Amino acid sequence: MTKIIAIANQKGGVGKTTTAINLAACLAVAEKKTLLIDLDPQGNASVGAGLDKEQFEDSNIYHAIIGKKSIKECIFQTELPHFDVCPADQNLIGAEIELVSEFAREHKLKAAIEPIIKDYDYILIDCLPSLNVLAVNALTACTGVIVPLQTEYYAMEGLAQLLNTIRLVRSSLNPTLNLEGILLTMFDARTSLHKQVSAEVKTHFGDKVFETIIPRNVKISECPSFGKPIILYDIESKGSQAYLALAKELILRERTQVPDDQPELNFTVPEIPEEHRQQLQ
Repeated sequence: MTKIIAIANQKGGVGKTTTAINLAACLAVAEKKTLLIDLDPQGNASVGAGLDKEQFEDSNIYHAIIGKKSIKECIFQTELPHFDVCPADQNLIGAEIELVSEFAREHKLKAAIEPIIKDYDYILIDCLPSLNVLAVNALTACTGVIVPLQTEYYAMEGLAQLLNTIRLVRSSLNPTLNLEGILLTMFDARTSLHKQVSAEVKTHFGDKVFETIIPRNVKISECPSFGKPIILYDIESKGSQAYLALAKELILRERTQVPDDQPELNFTVPEIPEEHRQQLQ
């Protein structure tokens, strides 16, 4: 069964696009047929995966969502076997306006990708840092959500709103939607604050937090400018090893998962202790 996973967090700068590109690439290296759908008008995931903007200006996810082209016409291969990308560009900004008056507008992405779902083992959706109609489309189309969470308290504060959105989408649009996991990103082991945030998140969310933690790593920051996933840019780097470990953990989770009819999403976000608030001021 194809896993469709949205990489989502309404807060920007937490590593969504970085995670989407590198997790997709690492799943492909594990010989899992993987499609990355770029649902951010900035198109960073598209370029970061190695595509040229001129290559997809007339065939991208915008054209598939509004019905101008089939999804198959909007998919491009990368230099990695098993790794395809459905890109995005600034035209996607207009999609939200165009969908306002459309019937069943929340299901447009789901309908668009339906013909190619069986062609892939994993479909990852890189969401924009917002909870607009495009993000709701992603949550309606997917089976699970990975939430990249920067190990800082301000990033944790925004988690409550996203979890509430997941609950609402699950109750009204997508009853199979599940929290796949929370991924701690940009972790600096030298900082006590990062360790404290990591410990509190694990205490409150338990096994929903991935064991793999993505560290702060210069190589991860450099590779997008070369249009390469980290494993093609520097496979020996800590960032590369972390995303390979994440892909392995995701695959193993799927193998050991016990089917659950309607697991509840009754998580609460921990409050920020006053002493830590003062550290941030």
